Order: sequence, then structure tokens, then C-alpha cells
Amino acid sequence: MGWTDERVETLKKLWLDGLSASQIAKQLGGVTRNAVIGKVHRLGLSGRAAPSHPSRPAFKAPRPPRPIQTPAPRARTAEPRAHHAPVVRPPGPFVELAGTATVLTLGAHMCKWPIGDPSSNDFTFCGRRASDEASPYCIDHARVAYAPPQGKKKSSVAELTRSLRRYI
Repeated sequence: MGWTDERVETLKKLWLDGLSASQIAKQLGGVTRNAVIGKVHRLGLSGRAAPSHPSRPAFKAPRPPRPIQTPAPRARTAEPRAHHAPVVRPPGPFVELAGTATVLTLGAHMCKWPIGDPSSNDFTFCGRRASDEASPYCIDHARVAYAPPQGKKKSSVAELTRSLRRYI
């Protein structure tokens, strides 16, 4: 469809009203966004009444930081303590707790294990101290991330013939 004088006047009016090239193309019909942009440049239209506004805000305000909970100081007793061996956690399932770090508060030596759905507002990172400088994860998450490969079980002849019979 060509550029008639009426369509050019409509284009000028809509452009000066602040509509985007896509919006103008939809209203005119039969032209693309790029055709509208090209015609605007050929006509030398530069000034706009108001810039076009995106349909959703580009910036989302950060959530307020979580309050840091400090343990209450314990009263010291004069009783001698028995020496306890450190508790070793079994390499079984790890119960995931809410993280303490957000994208804005995540530091260089903090565990970067994602917790939750990235599209939700509850999304956090673990935030505990990383196990060493080379690893981005704490000890617990490094165990999960870098689990040794499971050895494949050798199939016996009986299992192979049984599985082949299913397909024959």
C-alpha cells in the first residue's frame, strides 16, 4: 500500500502525539514498523510531544534486605566441657532452607546456589561462605553439584535377552 497524502498526515499526527512506530503501523494498516520509521526519517520528523511508554516498567525496585539475626549471647559457665567429636552429616538428602542473599547482595565469596523459582519474588541464593576460592558453592551445595558419577551396573545375559524379547 502506498503513502497517500492522507496517510502521511495521519502518520505525522500520530508521530507527534508520541505513538511508537509499531503502534502507528497497526493503526495505518498495510505498512510495517520499519516502513513507518523510514517515512519518518524521510519526512524529517524528529520532535515528539511525549516519548512512547513501554507497557511494563523496565526497573523493579529491589526488596528491602532481610534483617540479620544474631544469636543471643550465652552466659559462660565454669563447668568444664567434655570434648565432642564434630558432627558429620550423612551424604543423604539435603534439606534446603531459604537463602540469605539476593542478586544485589551476593558477594564474591558467597555460595551462589539458587534457591526457589527465579521468576518468583522469593528467589534467593544460599549466601553461606563458599568452600574455597575455586568453588562458587558452600560445602553442602558442592557435594550436590559435584557428585561423583554413578557407576553403571553391568547387564547380565539374562537381562539382555529379556529386554530384547520385548521388542521382538
